[in-house]
Amino acid sequence: MATANAYIVLSLLVLLVIAAMLVLGNRFKKVKRLSPLAALASAFIVAGIFFGNSRVLGYSLLAIGIVLAVSDIIVKSRSAGRRGKP
Repeated sequence: MATANAYIVLSLLVLLVIAAMLVLGNRFKKVKRLSPLAALASAFIVAGIFFGNSRVLGYSLLAIGIVLAVSDIIVKSRSAGRRGKP
């Protein structure tokens, strides 16, 4: 029982540190918006995790999400190449 409580406290502390780093780290950065294709890919990946009990459906949704994410990366890299940015 004592070790379970210790794990809970430790995980809460880790979450608190991560949240503090995100809040303080983003204070001086310019926020990059999520592209619609990346948002759709993330939604498919989350849906694939959510429907993971049905393996065919879960893996299919994960695969669609990964393909969309990779295509978003390719589109962004090509558009950055046209503008002269590395």
